[in-house]
Amino acid sequence: MAFARSIAALFRPRRISPPSERVFFPTLSIAFPRKYSTELNLEQRPTDVNAALSRTSTLFKTYKPITPGIRHLRRPLNPHLYEGRPLRLLTVALRKKGGRNSKGRITVRSRGGGHRRRIRLVDFMRTEPGPHDVVRIEYDPNRSAHIALLRSRDPNIQGEKKWSYILASEGLRAGHVVESFRQGIPDGLVDGFVDSKRIRGKVLAGDSNDPGAANASLAIGLLRARTVKPGNVLPLRLIPTGTIIHSIALNPDGRGILVRSAGSFGQVIVHEDNGRYTQVRLQSGEVRKVLQDCVATIGKVSNPLWKGRSLGKAGRARWLGRRPHVRGVAMNAVDHPHGGGRGKSKSNKHPRSIWGWQTKGKRTRKPGPKGPKGSNKMVIRERPRGVEKRGR
Repeated sequence: MAFARSIAALFRPRRISPPSERVFFPTLSIAFPRKYSTELNLEQRPTDVNAALSRTSTLFKTYKPITPGIRHLRRPLNPHLYEGRPLRLLTVALRKKGGRNSKGRITVRSRGGGHRRRIRLVDFMRTEPGPHDVVRIEYDPNRSAHIALLRSRDPNIQGEKKWSYILASEGLRAGHVVESFRQGIPDGLVDGFVDSKRIRGKVLAGDSNDPGAANASLAIGLLRARTVKPGNVLPLRLIPTGTIIHSIALNPDGRGILVRSAGSFGQVIVHEDNGRYTQVRLQSGEVRKVLQDCVATIGKVSNPLWKGRSLGKAGRARWLGRRPHVRGVAMNAVDHPHGGGRGKSKSNKHPRSIWGWQTKGKRTRKPGPKGPKGSNKMVIRERPRGVEKRGR
């Protein structure tokens, strides 16, 4: 019977609407072309920062879910990034170890695989003085922040030394000019200012009516307007208080090692009167003393929306070299302190790692005022923890 009804439906006359009832949209496909990627509007994200970011209409890029892998995919919009390959002479091949140490033992779990990469040789020393032109801003697969390709204006520099990669500051674009004052302020850069480690960039104390003090204040103001720009490198003694900085060095002759991840920044709090140390607040909230002869880069690290991204599927984590991570309660007792037993339970045991270390509430960082005596005298205030971190 069902087969007979289907055959009858094939020969049933169809009603065709008259031309007066037909509606045509000849320009629909032109005015509204099909898109497989759309930009996420802030109005679709009901958060508390909508009012502060009301001028910005697009932050992330989302995709039409034509496949399950891109349904939850969300990427920051960075139209200023260079889409080509990096400079070959400033890269080396990345040799992976799969989380194993020199003895072949796994010391970092859930590592392995991943896409082939080349390490970009980023210059964290910034020893070359003089102006450098920003050629382009590039994506670096080995870090969360973006990098900038620089070209030196010095005609005496030839070959590979003419090019270098640096950590890009927020707002740095192609065509900008950055400089490094690691060796100090050159003579004649600002009239009336002579770089001296004894003065430490401060105006000598004296009578306010003294014309010499007024000229010194003017020179300091001109110097800061000339040097305190995003991407420039300065000694801490020449950076005014309240300035946002990153890539902070802890050795006057060393490279920048602190505050280098995407969107992070530090802040100069105060210069001590003895002219030896500067107090800097780090991204974690810790306040520590740094030698004033150490250098830092002006500005915040680029790509601040990196933490808001969503990979969308487990395969993208594998592309990044992340293997599946198994819970301890799902293991056997021989494999993990939380393993074994009947059902999902760790049997009132304190949370521990696979090697037996306590993982919640146990202090593992020895340096600090509360650590061993004299272990780290540079920390003025530790980072907030527990209730203090939650703001209660």
